Parts: sequence; structure tokens; C-alpha cells
Amino acid sequence: MDTLKQLLLILTVIVSFNIMIFVHELGHFIAARWRGLKVEKFQIWFGKPLWSKNIGGVQYGLGWIPAGGFVALPQMAPMQALEGDREDAEPLPPISPLDKIIVAVAGPLFSLGLALVLGLGVWVIGKPQDRVNTTQVGFIKKDSPAERAGFALGDKILAVNGRPVEGFMGGLDCITENIVLSEGDAIEFTVMRTGENGPRVIRSSFETEQTAWYQRRAMRQVGIAAVNPALVQSLMPNSPAEKAGLQPGDEIVALDGIKVWSTPQISQYLADRDFASTLATVKRGDKTFDVALQPAAPLTPANQKPMLGIAWDTSGLIDSHIVHPSPIKQCKDSVKMMLATFTALFSPQSSIGVDQLSGPISIAKAKFDLLNTDQNGWLRLLSFMVLINVNLAIFNMLPFPVLDGGHTTLALMEWISRRPVQARILEYVQSACALVLISLFLYITSKDIGGFVGPKEKNEPIRFAP
Repeated sequence: MDTLKQLLLILTVIVSFNIMIFVHELGHFIAARWRGLKVEKFQIWFGKPLWSKNIGGVQYGLGWIPAGGFVALPQMAPMQALEGDREDAEPLPPISPLDKIIVAVAGPLFSLGLALVLGLGVWVIGKPQDRVNTTQVGFIKKDSPAERAGFALGDKILAVNGRPVEGFMGGLDCITENIVLSEGDAIEFTVMRTGENGPRVIRSSFETEQTAWYQRRAMRQVGIAAVNPALVQSLMPNSPAEKAGLQPGDEIVALDGIKVWSTPQISQYLADRDFASTLATVKRGDKTFDVALQPAAPLTPANQKPMLGIAWDTSGLIDSHIVHPSPIKQCKDSVKMMLATFTALFSPQSSIGVDQLSGPISIAKAKFDLLNTDQNGWLRLLSFMVLINVNLAIFNMLPFPVLDGGHTTLALMEWISRRPVQARILEYVQSACALVLISLFLYITSKDIGGFVGPKEKNEPIRFAP
């Protein structure tokens, strides 16, 4: 059953990709037919066709390189170097700049239209919020930039670099996203600390984890996490926690009299004390009591550090209640996210680089992971498709030759100068820019693949001695 489920999820991801590409190219196709342009090919995916058929003078096909697609329109821009020579050598009448603009813009408009249609579905059906709403610090990593900057457990972050924040993670108005997209050598946090009359400003450096050369660079982080009650979800058989009498639903509120703000704090506290016995204050219903906990190393897996054997309940951390944002709001939020990413990408003071952009493999994996989360996975996929289609529309309208925005820019130049760009020059420029984009695509794809390479953790079950 699990294998069948995985296959169905993979099939769903492939279908969703093809729908997105098909609708975009369909926009060009319909506009070209409307304006009377010659349409030679309508192909989904690039490369030599795995399947093709000529219908009404148009060769429809499916390429072998699973990325993108195109409608071959020789009157728009000559691309013989990449798409091959035309089958008929008869000269074609020139088309007006207005025709070129209409055909070029039609693809992004259809992508945006698909985003609005999908957004309408999200509006009606809803989607999980998937957001950490608290802005209170519940964990500070040892020897991290946050610890050196002077953060304290319980601090409430009001703003990052002057931008007010409303959550810890899950949107552009959240702490994590503002750290990742920050610029400069330091990040400024406006913090309200318990017992103080007004907010204070904390300036912190940041760090990024080391990655291999074939992987993406890690994102900026300062070493903080959100406050989260230490609720016991389940206990491993024969674990120290089970032997001490803990039960599912218990909450550890203190260790040796020190208030517990989050579950990572417990792990760090035990490690700092070399896993010595600690006195835990436990809340069970209306009762509060103390119990001694002695971490122990399990029998399996080997070399596992001592642990309590508790699976924590983190369901209360992420707000996943169903929301119904309007299609316009979804598209506006997608535009804001893309603009923020591009701003950071082109800023010399940011840590965001081309290698951190997502290619088809990463997007496919993200879709698969969203579908594989819970019963609301398909709602998350629907919402994600809105974001991807808006991004596709905006990206294609960039004024770069080969892209739709490049065609539009050249058509505007032709309109103003009252003469077209020479066909041979245009072909060279188009082909060179196409090769640049293909190289960029291959580079990003290599980083997609790099995410799957490296040592894999063994999913060996944890087992304690009786």
C-alpha cells in the first residue's frame, strides 16, 4: 500500500508540472492562432521528441528533457540553432510589433490566470495556515550568535531590522524569513524582555552551516527557536522516562528549578551537564510533582548519546487551522515573496545566491513532501501551485532574450525604431541567451541533485535495555 501511495504521489507531481507548462504554452499557442502567426511546433519538455504527431500543420510533441516547453513561432524569433531548421523553407510574412507583444504576454497571462483559478479553489476549500505565530524565544543555541549577542529565554521579538514581525516562521512578516533575507553583516532585533519598561535593541551576527561544494549554501541563522511547551506525546519502551513514571500528556515545566521554554532546551541542558541525573518538575492535569530523570544510552542504534526516550508533541507549535485567503491575496503574497527573494538575490550584502534557487527537481520534491504530510497535503499542493504559477509568470516577463519579457522588449524597440532587429543578429542573440539559461538551469539542477547526495541517517529503531 505504501508503494502504491508513493507512486500515486509521484504521478500527481508529474501531472501538476505538465498542467502548469501546458497552460503557459497554450496561452502562446492560442494568441498566435488568433493573430494569424505560423505555428510550427507545440512541445512540452525540451529535447528530441519521445512522441510527436502532425495535426493541421502543427507538430505536437513531448520532449525527453523534463523541463519547460515551447511553441515554435518562426515569425516571433528565429531559433534554428536550438530548435532545428524549418521543415518548409517558404518565406513568411512579417508580423507587427503588437502581434509579437500579444503572443509573448499571453503565456504569462495564462499562468497568472491558472494561479487565480487555483487560488479560487484554495479560497473555497481552504488550506492549512502552517505558521508559528509566537515571536517569543524558547531556545538559544550554545555558542551561537544569539547567545553572544545577549538574547535571553522568554524574549519577545517585536521587529527584525526595523520590520515588525507577527510570527516565528511561515511568512514574510516572520522572524525566520527576515533573518534569511537580511542584508549586511549584522541583524538588528527589537526585543521586549520581561520586567523591562520598554523594548531594547540587540545586534547579532549570523552563521551558516557548512555544506559540500555540490550542495546549496545554507541559509543565515542566529541560533534561536520559538517557545514550545515540552509535552510528552509518547514514551519509548524501557526508556528512562517510562521507568521514571512519565505518561503521555505530561508537561515538563522545569529542570532543577530552571523553567523549560522548549524541547530543544531540554536536550541542550542535559548535554551541558554530561547527561547527569536531573530533577524534572512535571505537570499532569491539575497536579505538579517532581521526578528524577537519568538519561541512558539505548542499545540501538550504536554510539547514540544518552537520552530520555521521549517523543515530544509539537502539534501546538505550528498553527495549521484551515484559512480561506482570497485569490487576489494569494497572488499578492506570492508576488511579495518573489520580489523579496529577487531583491536579496541581487543584493551584494545578502547571503542569497543563484545556487539557492529551486529547479524542477527541488520543486517536484517540495510538491511530493507537501502531498505526503497529512490528509491536508493536497490542499498545501494547491496553494503551492498558486505560488509557482505566479513565479512562472513574473520570471517569464523579465526583459531577457528568449523569455517572454525579452520578446516584448524587442517588440517595443521595433515599434519605437519602426524597423525590426536583423534576423541573423537576433538569432545569435536568442541562441546565446538560451544557452546561458540552459547553463543556469543545469547548474541549479546540479544543486537540486546535490541535496540527495551525502551520508544518509540510518532509520534504525531506538531500543533500550529492559
